[in-house]
Amino acid sequence: MPSESHSELDYFQSLHQSPEIFDLIQQHAGSEFHLQKQLRKNYSQDLVRAALTLSELRIRGRAKFSLADQMWFDRKRLEQSTPELVSQYKAQRFSGTVYDFCCGMGGDLISLAKRGTVVGVDLESLLCQFARWNSEVYGVSETVTVLNSSIEEVRDRQGWLHIDPDRRPHSGGKVIRIEDYLPDLETLLELIPQFQGGAIKLSPASNFAGKFPETETELISLNGECKEATIWFGELAGDQEFRATAISKEGNVDSIAGHPLDAFVSITDAGDYIYDPDPAVVRSGLLDVVADQFSLSRLDPEEEYLTSTEKVESPFFRRFKILETLSNNEKEIRKYFRTAPFGQLEIKCRRIPVSIENLRRKLSLKGAAAGVLIIARLQGKARALICERE
Repeated sequence: MPSESHSELDYFQSLHQSPEIFDLIQQHAGSEFHLQKQLRKNYSQDLVRAALTLSELRIRGRAKFSLADQMWFDRKRLEQSTPELVSQYKAQRFSGTVYDFCCGMGGDLISLAKRGTVVGVDLESLLCQFARWNSEVYGVSETVTVLNSSIEEVRDRQGWLHIDPDRRPHSGGKVIRIEDYLPDLETLLELIPQFQGGAIKLSPASNFAGKFPETETELISLNGECKEATIWFGELAGDQEFRATAISKEGNVDSIAGHPLDAFVSITDAGDYIYDPDPAVVRSGLLDVVADQFSLSRLDPEEEYLTSTEKVESPFFRRFKILETLSNNEKEIRKYFRTAPFGQLEIKCRRIPVSIENLRRKLSLKGAAAGVLIIARLQGKARALICERE
């Protein structure tokens, strides 16, 4: 049975029937206090509060959805939703009939519905309503059916499956172990052979390694931030065990597949350039594979930073030109920055514990240039690399 109270759904249905309240909020130029006072002349206090909250969330949602200003979600579901560019990329593998289990507010459902017929399934009636309304916003409602039920009640297993297990099944916040998801690991493994193929959405921080045999694990980043680990199974799985995919904010997609043991790159001194790899590359274990493809070497067995003498272009890295190499000694670093031309400084580190803000406060930055301080281990020794972003 649905877990939320009926009143919450009732408030959202009332909001859906009163679209003019959002026009009033958008047009208001005064303080929120006066806005609330004006709205309460015609609407209840709870309805006004709900409308203001949704309006705020719609603004935040613009970072994920092109039509966020018209969409329906609450705070938790907006945070958990798949960004539009990521869902569109994943949907390209699907066609025909797709079951979207745990469909939530419909982030993936919308993109899947542009490729075929989608049956969304969720336990919460409020989320089912969100999914229906959001499919209308994107003009795909004719190819969408939403069922308010458990996945066990859906007997049909013809077609493809997409499932996004709840990573916050309890009030204690996010869980990392897939065994604590809802549905849990055991249920997910039982679903795999029941469908022709499909995708399981996981947190990139989850313990997915070795849990899904004979599948493809794809780590997907958006604009330099790793968003999810997707387990592709059945006929939708690729022929490689791991894949790293980087999507830019413009929607450009670059992808590489392989196995972590496919390549082994050498460890060398720092060249003229240092590269900070995309987190999807690191989390997928394909760092050496990508480094080998672009003729880069590593600085240390434990460090993810890569280096080269010649300039290399790749969407899988952010490149920095090395200006100076110092020891990781605070006095030496502070002395360098007393005469350095930098007024802005980005401080980066991966494996060496550094209190970035404490260090920044101790540095004299009186110039105008923008610099980068990378603290990394070079062949076992901690070093401070003074760089500029290319």
